[in-house]
Amino acid sequence: MQTKMGSSQEGAKDPPSSSPQSSEKTDKSSSLESILSDTSVPYLRRLGPATRIELKLLFNLAAPAVIVYVINFLMGTSTQIFAGHLGNLELAAASLGNNGVQIFALGLMLGMASAVETLCGQAYGAQKYEILGIYLQRSTILLTATGVLLTLIYIFSKPILILLGQSPRIASAAAFYVYGLIPQLFAYAINYPVQKFLQSQNIVAPSAYISMATLAVHLLISWLAVYKIGLGLLGASLVLSLSWWIIAVAQFVYVVKSDRCKYSWVGFSLQAFSGLPEFFKLSAASAVMMCLETWYFQILVLLAGLLENPEVALDSLAICDTVSGWMFMISVGFNAAASIRVSNELGAGHPKAVAFSVLMVTLVSLIISVIGAMIVLAVRDVISYAFTEGEIVARAVSDLCPLLALTLILNGIQPVLSGVAVGCGWQAFVAYVNIGCYYVVGVPLGALFGFYFKLGAKGIWSGMLGGLIIQTIVLMWTTYRTDWNKEVEEAMKRLNKWDDEKRPLLKD
Repeated sequence: MQTKMGSSQEGAKDPPSSSPQSSEKTDKSSSLESILSDTSVPYLRRLGPATRIELKLLFNLAAPAVIVYVINFLMGTSTQIFAGHLGNLELAAASLGNNGVQIFALGLMLGMASAVETLCGQAYGAQKYEILGIYLQRSTILLTATGVLLTLIYIFSKPILILLGQSPRIASAAAFYVYGLIPQLFAYAINYPVQKFLQSQNIVAPSAYISMATLAVHLLISWLAVYKIGLGLLGASLVLSLSWWIIAVAQFVYVVKSDRCKYSWVGFSLQAFSGLPEFFKLSAASAVMMCLETWYFQILVLLAGLLENPEVALDSLAICDTVSGWMFMISVGFNAAASIRVSNELGAGHPKAVAFSVLMVTLVSLIISVIGAMIVLAVRDVISYAFTEGEIVARAVSDLCPLLALTLILNGIQPVLSGVAVGCGWQAFVAYVNIGCYYVVGVPLGALFGFYFKLGAKGIWSGMLGGLIIQTIVLMWTTYRTDWNKEVEEAMKRLNKWDDEKRPLLKD
């Protein structure tokens, strides 16, 4: 196998000199593989230097990624807050637009873009830099086409929401809000592929800086549009779309102008229009995987709304879901880091480094999640007062906190393992796992415990938590049983297709 890996590396297109963004991390990655492969040194003595190298690589990726996802989350939340100050109807409309319609589009397009994470990460590890730009363009083409289709859902959102049981008054206001989010779809189509393209090259800090600057601009323009100019609900959503376009354009300008991308972005190419069906298969599997996870906890809220006392159930679940959402942003950052590290090392032909990276990122994320769970349990009786003053809701939240703590711990493992799956290209497999664990086990169990056994919100959450536990166990067992040498070979086979498909560029 070493011979095969060596020949694959020799066939890669190397730049004239070591690229700036890769030289330091390539050296560290190579030294990590060398340290782990040095059998002349006892294993325990190898752990120290290997751990130091991996932790530095990991936190350099995870910390900026967490910032990016938190700020993206804050932009939507702040828009909802601005809308809420216009009135209760506007708050309900923005909440429904963000958490109903927009979350569907976000999950679909973010999921499709994770194909870039797999392919670009492996190509970068193998030093086939030119293909990264081709993958970026292919993904943008597919996501733009998806945006056109999603526009129809946005246009007809009012009858769709009414069909789903929403009141005509709220559905009408939500549709008005959603119309302003149509431009956001096409910002997603650019932003997510570019973001994954940069992340695959270990370039994450610029996205964090761009997101922080955009958040400040977003808050200012939202205040002006909603309160000073009086554009109301539509103005709030249009500003959100504008902010996403600022991020998308700024990141693309960085790609074109930065020396760190001069080998991976060499211009637009006709080859971007070839190989789209195969690229679409991986993108579609990625989208299904992401959407099944996103919709799972939305169903939790929908089921809670059908309980005998839905107001208390929804309020307590909303508070717990918000706490879980903030902690989940940390897990998503480690998800991105896991995907990058795994795909890079697979592309570089470093099976031992892959296995060690998977172990380290899972342990670190789990430790952080356990600390978060312990804090939640310590403040379980008072945590709800940050959101509301109701004592009934406070008791309900306190009762749910053990389940919330367990969810936080599982969210320290499951997203990381999903990131490993993305790095390996296992999206289709994880999609099947999600269907079985979430929708064959979790949702029916939640409905059974919540309604038949009359355990309410606690029962619904317990049942759906069961699906999450099974999914986590399946992913842990799959990862544990993985032959990383074979995964390296699969990555090389995928990358070698590039050598047979080269076409001329439209410009240099």
